Amino acid sequence: MRLDKFVRSILKTAVYMMDQTADRVDRASDRAIHYADEARSAIYPREDNTVRNVISFAAGIGLGMAAGVLLAPSSGAELRGSISDKVHDIGNRVKGRGEGYATGTDVR
Repeated sequence: MRLDKFVRSILKTAVYMMDQTADRVDRASDRAIHYADEARSAIYPREDNTVRNVISFAAGIGLGMAAGVLLAPSSGAELRGSISDKVHDIGNRVKGRGEGYATGTDVR
């Protein structure tokens, strides 16, 4: 009789441990599914963010233009004149270099 109670006690303990293990596995499985869903939504967003992207792009352009105007070293007319002078200077240097070198286009 004592042996019978002892065996029942061991079997109940084993069943209890199996139930606890099954519960832990279920919780771990639920957590894994939750993490997989979060990763899937991060990789493949379900929302259409086109409007937000366009607004962010326009805000970036506006901030860039404002920074350019505020941080420009000279006024617009002076800056355009300076750029024009530099372009003409570079063009004159290129024209001057072309006179001393053979271009390979002369056929005799």
